[in-house]
Amino acid sequence: MKDYDPVEIEKKWQERWEEEGVDRAEVDESREPFYLIFAYPGVSGFLHLGHMRCYSYTDIIARYKRMEGYNVLFPTGTHPTGNQAYSLSKHLQEGVPEKIDYMKRNGATEEDIERVKDPMELVTYFNEVYIDKYWKKFGISIDFDYFTYSTREDYKQFIKWQFRKLKERGLLTQKDYFGTECIECGPVAVDPSETDLSKGGTAEKQEYTLLKFEYNGRYITAATLRPETVFGQTNLWVDPEEGYVVAEVEGEEWILSKEAVEKLKYQKDDVKVIDTIMGEDMIGDYVKAPVIHRDIIILPASFTDPDVGTGIVTSVPSDAPYDWIALRDLKQDEDTLKRFGLEGKIEDVEPIPIIESKDWGINPAEKIIHEMDIQSQRDDDKLETATQKIYKSGFHTGKMLDSCQDYSGMSVQKAKEMVKEDMIASGEADIMYDLSEEVVCRCGAKVVVGKIPDQWFIRYSDEELTEKSKKHATDMEIKPQSYADNITETIGWFQDRSCARKGNWMGTEFPFDEEWVIEAIADSTLYPAYYILAKHYNDGIIEAENMTEDFFDHVYLGKGNIEDVSKKTGLSKETIEDIRSDFKYWYPLDLNLGGKEHMTVHFPPFLMNHVGILDEEYWPKGIFVNWWLVGKGGKISKSKGGAEPIPDTAEKYGVDTLRLFYAHSASPFVDKEWDEDEVFNYRKKLNSIWNKVHRMKETDGGKNPVDEYLRSRFYSLVMKGNEYMQDHELRKAASVVYYDIPSEIDWYFKRGGCNGELMDEIAKGMLKLMVPFTPHIAEELSDMWNIEYLVKSGLPKIPEDGISKKAELEEEYIKEVRADIKQILDIADVEGEKIHIYTAAGWKEKAVGMIIQQPEKGMGVMGELTKKLDAPAKQLSKFVQHILKDLREKGAKDSWSIDMNEYEVLKGAAAFLEEEFQAQIKIYPPDGSSYDPTNKSSQAIPRKPAIYVE
Repeated sequence: MKDYDPVEIEKKWQERWEEEGVDRAEVDESREPFYLIFAYPGVSGFLHLGHMRCYSYTDIIARYKRMEGYNVLFPTGTHPTGNQAYSLSKHLQEGVPEKIDYMKRNGATEEDIERVKDPMELVTYFNEVYIDKYWKKFGISIDFDYFTYSTREDYKQFIKWQFRKLKERGLLTQKDYFGTECIECGPVAVDPSETDLSKGGTAEKQEYTLLKFEYNGRYITAATLRPETVFGQTNLWVDPEEGYVVAEVEGEEWILSKEAVEKLKYQKDDVKVIDTIMGEDMIGDYVKAPVIHRDIIILPASFTDPDVGTGIVTSVPSDAPYDWIALRDLKQDEDTLKRFGLEGKIEDVEPIPIIESKDWGINPAEKIIHEMDIQSQRDDDKLETATQKIYKSGFHTGKMLDSCQDYSGMSVQKAKEMVKEDMIASGEADIMYDLSEEVVCRCGAKVVVGKIPDQWFIRYSDEELTEKSKKHATDMEIKPQSYADNITETIGWFQDRSCARKGNWMGTEFPFDEEWVIEAIADSTLYPAYYILAKHYNDGIIEAENMTEDFFDHVYLGKGNIEDVSKKTGLSKETIEDIRSDFKYWYPLDLNLGGKEHMTVHFPPFLMNHVGILDEEYWPKGIFVNWWLVGKGGKISKSKGGAEPIPDTAEKYGVDTLRLFYAHSASPFVDKEWDEDEVFNYRKKLNSIWNKVHRMKETDGGKNPVDEYLRSRFYSLVMKGNEYMQDHELRKAASVVYYDIPSEIDWYFKRGGCNGELMDEIAKGMLKLMVPFTPHIAEELSDMWNIEYLVKSGLPKIPEDGISKKAELEEEYIKEVRADIKQILDIADVEGEKIHIYTAAGWKEKAVGMIIQQPEKGMGVMGELTKKLDAPAKQLSKFVQHILKDLREKGAKDSWSIDMNEYEVLKGAAAFLEEEFQAQIKIYPPDGSSYDPTNKSSQAIPRKPAIYVE
């Protein structure tokens, strides 16, 4: 037997699969199609092991479906839309050392690096790398005849058609918009997928109400997220060490931080700095506060941040823990009071109650500070927690108090918007947008919120589209269940989304205004429908110029006279109908797999674009969301270079090892930390299976009493594994294949099994089950039986006589008796020269038979049992309770209904047990214990014999 060499084996089989086109998909009307994809990757750099988790899951399902007999279409492509390729090319053009090192560490040559300084060449380069070094090397069974990418001309024609249909259906609109934009590249999407970003994908766009405080003919501005709290203002906080600026904004002079002015320049038309002022020069002065129209004092603070809001903070100590504790600390800080001449000026500055909430009543800040034992402003974590608790309770349960003037008695939720709108209308406030955390574009520049005039949107807020999408989502197969439970809510709050950008972006020109380029989420929703056509383009049957609106209308919507379409496109009627037939055969998409970042970013618009454009029969059937593979510091990211090269890892452990690690180490629906020691254990698991299968092949003995058990148990596990796979429970299915079945084979050998024919049957069946998970080792081992391709041989078929519940019950009974004996010996810490096994009294067997016929009676069956059985009343009552509990907890009625002669079963296993424990085994029949010094036989019950060791 040769050693298991995964690198050699995997190379061999990948070459064979490619040479013979094993993964190619063609229309076959005699077979049922199954169409699945994974979310195609953006072109921002080398892929990493986190990507391979999703790709492996997709391939496992694809291979399993093929073995079920489905005609499987599994295509892929890439998604260079956006600024990703431009950004990396630019860094390489500039000779950024980290980026050049990143390329070299992942196998790029000097020639490659020079080549990819051209962004379009970079896309081509990474397309080649993804296909040859990742997907093929990982044994992913993709049909590359369908490959496409989002900046190819044919794909662009498809996207333009998609947007024409959206406009035709009233699902496009234009309006002014405050959106996220890179100060160098233009608009970018800020979302967890970080398609356009190198940092800050979880940031939120925040709308601040910009309060204007009258001050010496100017306005000091302070930004707040809670405009309804203006009635509780007691002072302003200004950093005395900070240099602020005076800016002319739309005819007014505003005082604010330099950082805030830079942000406002992207949001307002006329913003220019005309003067500067130090924070310390304002301390102790008074301003007139908006709405309340009373003078409040300016006080010093070190916690204000010039990059948050305007760098000036309005103080509401009744409801803001930070303000309450800062005011208390300042009152006790004699040095600071003296420095700024504040003695005698702030003793009367006290919190003003404005809101009463269910959880905290009035003046919540003081209450929560005492409750959480917050000692000072340095307790940042505690203060943040306290702030969130008060704000949440106030927003959901708060009522405005009498101090809030015309808004008294209103709910906080209602008052918040009304106060803001009224202040803006009166000129006492304005709006400013900012991001909740730092966001950096892939180019390295800062991302801000800016005003985008006449921005194009897809109208996901459309009521009819929303309701149809929600209804269809409830009919889809969506995993995990938690996402299935929440997706309709996600669709419900999904609002209009900007769909195009101006600037230097890769992608499709917007068909109604070519100054705009369609952005990366908008052009990646309906694309599974295009893969089917991409094959015809790749085969040279159609060209991009043939792909007119009439062409797509006919192929996807069945519209138009075929004669007219043929004339307009220059394509033959046969070609057009063939393409439409292909679409009708493969569509709808059965399963779309992607990472958890797509739950709110991609999957809702994916579904809604299908619903908005295609006929209902072509709406998608399923979604599968996998969680992330994480490193020690969090999510692995290709854009940040924090991942070991895939080819190196594949060489080190073997592709099948990595695939098994993904499949079995955790549920797909939890984050999984990369662990090299754990990966190595899966390599050892495959090595043990390699050795086991060779031993099975070499076994050439005859029949054995335990044959029936192993054969039945194998086919029972096949059924169980199939059930898991149908439900996409990949980890549970892998447990069956790589742990449960091998364990049963080990038991078979332990029991003396040596049937060569049975070993051949079980080995070939097990290898078929391994194909979806670890295809290379499975195919290699199958060579011993001269099987050409396991993937074409189908799943193991369960013979009519394949499962014997009686044989399984009897052997499991022997396992349990063995385990009980071992436990007794371990506890007693003796070896035991004689082991006495007592089977249950006859009346107990009869009682079981009567109980399982009428379990609904519960203890009510006692009367009938007492009359018909000659049994001690106390023992009978206790015994009935035990059986009823077993039926209730284990659902064991079926197994109890199987007749089993325990005495004969144990006699048949006596020699095995004697060999196992190196002891004399004595087995006693029901009511026939001639030797029972401790009355052990009275403790015996059916399926649980009593054991006495001496």
